[in-house]
Amino acid sequence: MTFEELHWFVVVAECEHVTAAATRLHVSQSALSRALARVQADVGVPLFDRDGRRLRLNRYGRLYLEHARRALAQLDAGRAELEQETGASGSGTVALAFLHTFGTWLVPALLRAFAAVHPQVTLELAQDSASAILTALRDGSADLVVTSPRPDDPSIAWHVLTSEPLRLAVPPGHRLAARRRVRLAEVAQERFVAMKPAYGIRGVTDEICAAAGFAPQIAFEGDDVATLRGLVEAGLGVGLLPPPHAGGTEQLHPATPHLQVADRGAARQLGLAWDRTRWRAPAVEAFRAFVVAEGGAIAAAGAS
Repeated sequence: MTFEELHWFVVVAECEHVTAAATRLHVSQSALSRALARVQADVGVPLFDRDGRRLRLNRYGRLYLEHARRALAQLDAGRAELEQETGASGSGTVALAFLHTFGTWLVPALLRAFAAVHPQVTLELAQDSASAILTALRDGSADLVVTSPRPDDPSIAWHVLTSEPLRLAVPPGHRLAARRRVRLAEVAQERFVAMKPAYGIRGVTDEICAAAGFAPQIAFEGDDVATLRGLVEAGLGVGLLPPPHAGGTEQLHPATPHLQVADRGAARQLGLAWDRTRWRAPAVEAFRAFVVAEGGAIAAAGAS
């Protein structure tokens, strides 16, 4: 039994006349009669009694009619909810996941700018490590992710928003604190505070240090950059970190010296990623297209 056949049954039940129902539905009487036969064969009992030219619901038909109406109402509600969720009605929901380090400046700036032109779209946000948000992207629980570095997966599309330089954060009073620019080899023997291995910036840290000829001695592995800055300030170690951003909440905390790093590659690319194999709802596509078109300028403004 199809949705259409169920709908036709309800119309015949309301009209109690095949000719009138066929006219209302704009179908032939023969097609409608065959559909009614299939419905009754599917439920296993006759639903109508014939009274001359009219069809009258019997007690089985009256019982089934209430269920059919509820089923059709639920299907209509489901369709309306899908339209609302996907944005087919001009609104919709976007599931966006992003790294912790983007939550104080980049993501809020993107959301503010997008809301100004698409106020009816709802953003469902999730914040986690690079590996976790890429898992969410692959399994469909996230529509889009703002991440770093570029995902190493051919099924995931990537659009660069900006390149963010990394700085060497040192404790106040550190022997290098007065310097503007350093090479990582100068801190090869020092302890580092760093993000946990699941975070993209940790991989960048390890690669840059390896290129400088050493493996960092990790004193602490954390989940957020603000904690690492605090531990650097407390003297636990040095850290290769993104700089505090203008307008970000981190500027409310005491600052530690952030020195420019002379080593090549002391930066990370920030970008938007999506699964190129998965269909995107209109609301998702609207956000993706907006970030591709405007996100670079927004990121550059936030990084300054």
